[in-house]
Amino acid sequence: MSEILSADNITFAYGDRPVLRDVSITLATGEIVTLLGPNGSGKSTLIKVLLGHLQGEGSINWEGKSLTAWSRRELARRVAYLPQSPLFDDQQTVREVLHLGRAPYWVAFGLESQHDLEVVEQIATSLALDELLTRRMDELSGGQRQRVFLARCLIQEPVALLLDEPSTFLDLKHQVELIRLLQHLARERGIAVLMASHDLNIAGAAANRLVLLREGSIAAEGAPDHVLQPETLAGVYGLKMQRVERPGDLPIVVPSFSGD
Repeated sequence: MSEILSADNITFAYGDRPVLRDVSITLATGEIVTLLGPNGSGKSTLIKVLLGHLQGEGSINWEGKSLTAWSRRELARRVAYLPQSPLFDDQQTVREVLHLGRAPYWVAFGLESQHDLEVVEQIATSLALDELLTRRMDELSGGQRQRVFLARCLIQEPVALLLDEPSTFLDLKHQVELIRLLQHLARERGIAVLMASHDLNIAGAAANRLVLLREGSIAAEGAPDHVLQPETLAGVYGLKMQRVERPGDLPIVVPSFSGD
């Protein structure tokens, strides 16, 4: 695996309120890394700093080149970003939204190439969006919209995906399908995935590596089996946790509802 992202000693504050404290993180081809932590731990902020949407302190390199040396257009051809609440025009059709994923490649006047058209059709088919292409965005469910936004990211043909709570609005079946898709993209296409999540067990099932944040610092990092320990999680979430071992499968962790 080759390194896609290397970020060292990332620090960021909103005014005088520190949000990230000396966070270092790497991401390699074909790897899925999940950011965990309670609200306010810095997950979303870290993703925005890594993309240059927020200006923090520290060193950020994409494919060996400093973030400051990338133009927005160049970086968008290599790294796709799905925020928690993507903006969209509710009067646009699904097809129109998907075509926006090719914007970093458009030539003058927004003219699309044959390759642009083929990529849109291919991704729409792979995510089972064919029957929705003529529907307006305001006619879709939250889960359908989320699939459209993910498809728009893939249409950029990125080497890395940065996803902020991508399972938002998805029911359990579509959450599982999303994880299977991300694992397929990582395994078969070598796409690197960095995503933020609140779901400990889905994160553990999906990721090669977990990064657990607490108040802007890394509390634990490593393989899911290493990070998803009751003692570690209790210190971060302020809850007593239980770990359920499952022979032949990953363990799951759940909060303890007893008063003990």
